[in-house]
Amino acid sequence: MRRYLVVAHKTLGGSTLLDHLRHLREEDPYCHFHLVVPEQHPTNRAWSDGSSRAAARARLDEILEMMATMRMGATGEVGDANPVYAAGAVLRRDGASSYAGIILSTLPKGISRWWLLDVPKRMAIAYPHVPLTHLVAESAEDTTPVASR
Repeated sequence: MRRYLVVAHKTLGGSTLLDHLRHLREEDPYCHFHLVVPEQHPTNRAWSDGSSRAAARARLDEILEMMATMRMGATGEVGDANPVYAAGAVLRRDGASSYAGIILSTLPKGISRWWLLDVPKRMAIAYPHVPLTHLVAESAEDTTPVASR
């Protein structure tokens, strides 16, 4: 059974990511996904650690429920606001060899804060021993969970 570490926030549940997960599932019906949803700290309003964590948890719970309905094996957790660190915390805890790959899902370049922070490149450099697949949503609209559309 292959296990994948999925790092996403705004694109979690969007069609680009879910289509890729479905494809992996077709290749290996027993594969499992562990979702990490990094906290997001808004730049346009005040926030607290509790509110950021609660928002990420709500997003994660919604997607885990949707994936269970789709019969896609998944677990998940809320991670640090830094997605590179959030992935590293899981890899250190579980062991990098526990994962067949990391799937990083971002918004398109130009509107993605993760692109601005060079997260795809930093993640590839930080964890070269784990294959990285970087998925880019087609648009900002590719952020709504498919089941909610």
